[in-house]
Amino acid sequence: MIGMVLVTHGALAEEFRAALEHVVGAQENLATICIGPDDDMEKRREDIVDAIVKVDTGDGVALLTDMFGGTPSISPFRCSKGQGRGRGRN
Repeated sequence: MIGMVLVTHGALAEEFRAALEHVVGAQENLATICIGPDDDMEKRREDIVDAIVKVDTGDGVALLTDMFGGTPSISPFRCSKGQGRGRGRN
């Protein structure tokens, strides 16, 4: 199963997860990263990498963000260091 990591401003990722699980039930291969205005971005990038590793069952991971070009969407690319494959779509 493809894993999913939601990376958003504020608590939006947690709220998306709550709404999703309200409709379809608990999701095992889903991680959320919430980025606050005063967060240490190096720590958040580490959290993103840890979340990707946690939800990857071998079929890949979809990384979803809230705003193209915002901190949540550029942070994952900064921690990839050219590893793996990346595809994006607006």
